[in-house]
Amino acid sequence: MVINIKNLKRSFFVRETRENFEALKGISFSIKRGEIFGLLGPNGAGKSTTIKILSTMLLPTSGEVEISGFDIYKDEQQIRERINFIFGGERSLYFRLSAEDNLFYFADLYKIPRKKQLILIPDLLKQVGLNSFAKRRVETFSKGMKQRLQIARALLNDPEIIFLDEPSIGLDPVGALELRNIIKELAKNGKTILLTTHYMAEAEELCDRIAIINQGEIVTCGTLPEIASLISDEDRTKILQDKVKEQKEIDVTLEDIYLHLVR
Repeated sequence: MVINIKNLKRSFFVRETRENFEALKGISFSIKRGEIFGLLGPNGAGKSTTIKILSTMLLPTSGEVEISGFDIYKDEQQIRERINFIFGGERSLYFRLSAEDNLFYFADLYKIPRKKQLILIPDLLKQVGLNSFAKRRVETFSKGMKQRLQIARALLNDPEIIFLDEPSIGLDPVGALELRNIIKELAKNGKTILLTTHYMAEAEELCDRIAIINQGEIVTCGTLPEIASLISDEDRTKILQDKVKEQKEIDVTLEDIYLHLVR
């Protein structure tokens, strides 16, 4: 396992109530090397808190976390060298710079030698389908193009693990499809990906395994067939009956299972 989480807890002090809010209540799961792992849950369930801890942006209150064999408390630098992340909807590009100048800037921050940059950056732009737009300012890009450039940025340090926190948020269908294809290609090339999303069809298409988190607790974790097997025959019948009433497709989807577990 490339990521191991055991009894992970995180609390925040809330000034208004002068009480601690427990965002994570002792969650545990593991992620295999090279898989796309989906972390699904409602807003405020603990998804982003989990990713911020795994990406060393936030320390846990307690619990154990190992990433590529390194301890989250003691080996922060070694972990950072092996990961990268993209938070959907957040601006982490310089819009007045061109696509390639953005990558040159971030490559300098990673202390990548300029000679290597001259080979690496055109290759990354080609990988995300932006090689024809290398010299265009990012402010002229569509949201989907910006998100693909974010992926190129996240690949600069050749990470083993990429955290994608709602990467397709706000994308049109074409942009979302292009992004999914890139994510699939990254996994084929051996990258381990932790994905959060509110789009159940996206998770169903991409993820090898899924964990559903609700109110800071893992409700279930496994492959889609494993999760689907947790639904009783009685609940499955009720879901299908409701879909017949609503004249929807007669099949139990990941979205049906998710709603059943978190409501």
